[in-house]
Amino acid sequence: MTFLYLATEDALSEAVGKKMIEAEIGNIAVQPLRRNGSGYLKSKMRDFAEISARNVVFLLTDLDNVNCAPQMKKDWFQAIVQPDKFLFRIAVRETESWLMADRAHFSDFLGVTQNLLPRDPETLADPKAALVNIARRSKREIRSDLVPGRGVRAKQGIGYNEVLCDFVEKIWDCRRASHNSDSLRRACQRLAEIAHHITN
Repeated sequence: MTFLYLATEDALSEAVGKKMIEAEIGNIAVQPLRRNGSGYLKSKMRDFAEISARNVVFLLTDLDNVNCAPQMKKDWFQAIVQPDKFLFRIAVRETESWLMADRAHFSDFLGVTQNLLPRDPETLADPKAALVNIARRSKREIRSDLVPGRGVRAKQGIGYNEVLCDFVEKIWDCRRASHNSDSLRRACQRLAEIAHHITN
């Protein structure tokens, strides 16, 4: 069976990665490689490189507070040679910015006007916080899932990942979103380019 490996930080980025694969490559078996956090991904870089000598590996991680993507990539790879089948992509600055980049669908999902969504989500210092703040304006039931309750120290509601994963799987359009996100556009392009390693 033809398949590829998908290495991600969390459930939300895994859902995003699967949706991108579906859009750019098509129906293919995906083998997830995930344990919560980017530390696991960074610690397994040599293993991923070895796997990608035989199979395609799509690693998706967040830029977070690192200054720039090239700096992060250099730090993660160091002396490791990147095989052609190792697709290493970074969401600027978080996966949430890619969700908000699909402005039409995401505004409908939250039940808010598109004017509340950032036109250039990659410039946000904290996309997750921005998303939660926008969700505070939602009149729908999902507000209680995305927004933490009063007096709660958590940064998001208890249903945050479940609700956003559902949005990604059923509604999110990565190609439409890529018009408002350069890092997403380039990630989609690389997936399309690497498809021949799988389909040929």
